[in-house]
Amino acid sequence: MMRRHAVTTALLLAFLSGLPAARADVSLNNMFGDHMVLQQGLANRIWGRAEPGEEVTVSIAGQSQTTKANDAGNWEVRLEPLTEYGGPHTLTVTGNNEITFNDVLVGEVWICSGQSNMQWAVNQANDPDLEKAAANDAAIRLISVPQVGTQEPQWNFKGRWSVCSPETVGDFSAVGYFFGRQLHRTLGVPIGLIDNAWGGSAADAWVKREKIAAHETLRAIHDRWTKLEETKADDRQLMAGNSRPGNIHAGVLTPSIGYGIRGVIWYQGESNAGRAHQYRTLFPFMIESWREEWAMPDNAEFPFYWVQLADFKAERNEPAESDWAELREAQTMTLDALPNTGQAVIIDLGEGKDIHPKNKQDVAKRLARWALAETYAMPGIACRSPRYTAMEKEGGKLVLSFDDVTGGWRPFDVKEPLGFTIAGADKTFVPATAAIRKDGRIEVWSDAVAEPVAVRYAWADNPVCNLYSNAGLPLTPFRTDDFPGVTVGKE
Repeated sequence: MMRRHAVTTALLLAFLSGLPAARADVSLNNMFGDHMVLQQGLANRIWGRAEPGEEVTVSIAGQSQTTKANDAGNWEVRLEPLTEYGGPHTLTVTGNNEITFNDVLVGEVWICSGQSNMQWAVNQANDPDLEKAAANDAAIRLISVPQVGTQEPQWNFKGRWSVCSPETVGDFSAVGYFFGRQLHRTLGVPIGLIDNAWGGSAADAWVKREKIAAHETLRAIHDRWTKLEETKADDRQLMAGNSRPGNIHAGVLTPSIGYGIRGVIWYQGESNAGRAHQYRTLFPFMIESWREEWAMPDNAEFPFYWVQLADFKAERNEPAESDWAELREAQTMTLDALPNTGQAVIIDLGEGKDIHPKNKQDVAKRLARWALAETYAMPGIACRSPRYTAMEKEGGKLVLSFDDVTGGWRPFDVKEPLGFTIAGADKTFVPATAAIRKDGRIEVWSDAVAEPVAVRYAWADNPVCNLYSNAGLPLTPFRTDDFPGVTVGKE
């Protein structure tokens, strides 16, 4: 019996050795699936995994692209640009096995990113019952990336595309959905929205860790965390949280980097307000890093539009120093630092008692204005809030000039401009009187300051201010001085 068992085993092994090796199935990142939207006009990147050396073919809309998996089993192709909006199409991926994705649309794809005010869902915004009841927008597609904080770059995530409907939209980003809805209604094309926002997240966590470590000034962030990691390695909540540099980049952003997009909308900054001076460097560095990593030759400097911090905190404490005002200033400075960027000013839409204002509809409209006017070049749509440009001294008054005052000024509620403060050489700011001149300039003065040197507008956590252009866009908060702020040195 022993001899017979040995012979049987030998014959079985010989038989098995003659069989071909088990074949690895082709697989794809979950950015690809039924109901997805591919970006119109771009050479969309499709990627996945297979057996090393395995030939993989991707087909859609009459074209096929073929490649081979590399030694690590990774593969990717770039489609020829799909120029016609619409669908539905079928995308087929063939290797040792075949995968088919149905109901694929060609449209405009935007990432909706940031912290809690971007994460805030339709269910938490104004009029959720009405908004959901009307959300029969089958040409709008939604996907959310779960919150995973890690230093290890993730290849995939748990998520699937869904068709927008009253049943699916409630838990999706309110700003993201309202933004996409406005684009869809205006452009008449399919819209794909990728929500990867994480409430309370610091901008540091959205940047690749090694890039922060290599930066001349931002490496202070890395060094601080290195010390924390040595002493608090067992604090899993801290180590896997949304403030550790690189955590969100590796756990949330990496799985979608390279997916064909038109651009990004961003709502973040509250968690970095205490380091607002540093944000002047960190925020544009983050945007540049994303653009570099997305590596889209036909959309290298993709649009990046953000929401400036709203008015917040219950006390009206102006004139006063303010880290929130300094963060708003850092955001505005990024407009000049980088091309193809835009800022939705919402100094009028916040709620002093709530860091999460419910009016997400108007926030989204101001973002959509940027996309429609700048990205899609639609005429007649104003997107730029007025901005301070220059100052002249006339006796005891300071006279200010502005850009982008579309249609002239429109003070809200009362005729007089509110929200200005003024200071002399002692740098002590006091409430000021302001008046609009016929040429559109604004003169500012105070009987308490005989020789003024500087003016500020809406410079507080929760300022009282009321200036709009006739296009309905609020004046961007500003200061004419460069006095050291309260966040200088808090790097």
